[in-house]
Amino acid sequence: MTLTATALVLALPLGPALAQEAPDFGTDAAPQSPYAFAKSGEKARRGPAPAGGKVIGGQLADAGEWPWQVALLVSGMPVGPEAQFCGGTMLLDDWVLTAAHCVHMEDELGDYADLPPGAISVLVGTNDLVPGQGDLVPVAAIHRFPDYVGTAFDHDIALIRLARAPQVPFATITVPDAEFGDQLDQPGVATIVTGWGLIEGGQHPTSLYETEIQMLDRAQCNAAMLEVRADEAVKGFGYAIGAFGIAEDDAYTLWDQLVARAPEAMSENMLCSGTYEGGKLACSGDSGGPLVVPLSDGSYVQAGVVSWGLSGKAGAGCKETALFSAYTRVSNYLPWLEATISQN
Repeated sequence: MTLTATALVLALPLGPALAQEAPDFGTDAAPQSPYAFAKSGEKARRGPAPAGGKVIGGQLADAGEWPWQVALLVSGMPVGPEAQFCGGTMLLDDWVLTAAHCVHMEDELGDYADLPPGAISVLVGTNDLVPGQGDLVPVAAIHRFPDYVGTAFDHDIALIRLARAPQVPFATITVPDAEFGDQLDQPGVATIVTGWGLIEGGQHPTSLYETEIQMLDRAQCNAAMLEVRADEAVKGFGYAIGAFGIAEDDAYTLWDQLVARAPEAMSENMLCSGTYEGGKLACSGDSGGPLVVPLSDGSYVQAGVVSWGLSGKAGAGCKETALFSAYTRVSNYLPWLEATISQN
C-alpha cells in the first residue's frame, strides 16, 4: 500500500502581502450538512445556500482530467447535480478520501452521528453527473477521524470504504508525508481545486470545474479574518463599555485581552489557498474534493481536502470575491489514513 508521494523540487514564487481590507466575510458557526441540503430537495429548488458552495472563477475541466475525483451522491436519487452533495478522491481501489462534515451530521434531536453507509453512493470515472456515465458504487463503511466533532471544522477528514472496486477506468492520487507537507504549505505554491459545486450565478453544473489558485500564508489569512471579526465585535464592546462606565484606558486593556483570547479560524491542521486578487476559490459545496499540487515530473499530489469557505455576513452562500478558502492539511493525517486502511 502506497499513499505518499516523495518530495520534488518546487518553485515557491512569493506574492504580495494579503490585503487586510479584504471583502466582508465570516465563517458559519458550525459545519452545515451538504448531505441534508441535497436530500431535502432544497438544492434543486433554492439554488445558492450555505451548504452549497462553488468553484468560483474556474473553467470546465477537460474530459478525463482529474481521474481520481469522485462525486458523493445521495443514494436513491437519480444521478445528477441535485443528488451530488460532496466530492472525494480515490486513494486506493476501494478507498475514498473526503471531508468529515460530508459524512457526519446533526439529527433532529441535536445529536451528531456518521451517516449510515447505505445513505451514500460514490460516482467514479466520469466528469459528468448524468445517468449512464461512470460507475455508481455502493459504500461499505465510513471512517471519520475520531477527533472531529460536528460543531467545528478542525480535523475535517474522513475515509469511505467502497463495497467493491469501480468497474470503469480511474486513477488514484498520492498524499504527502509530514516533511513533504511542510514543503507544500508555503505561500506561492501553485494549487488546483476541482468540484461540481455551484458556479457563478448560482448554477449547479453537470460537469466538473477546475480553478488554479495558490497557497497563502495561514497567519495572514487568520489575521485578515480576525480584523473583520474585530470590526463587528467592537460595536457590541463599545456599548458594553459605555453601559458599565469603564474608563478608556481600562477599555483598551480589556479589548486587547479579548482579541488575544480569540481562537484562530484556521488551525495548523488547515491550509489556506486562494488568490491575492480574490474571486477564485472553493466553498463548502465542493467539500471533500481535492486541492492538488502539480509537481515537476508532471504528476500531482493531494495537499488538501476542501473543508470550509468564506461567506457573506448573512451566512448565506459564498462570497464570490473572497480571497481564500480553508482545506484540511492531509499530511497531518497520514498515520491515521494508513492505520485505518490497513486495519479495515
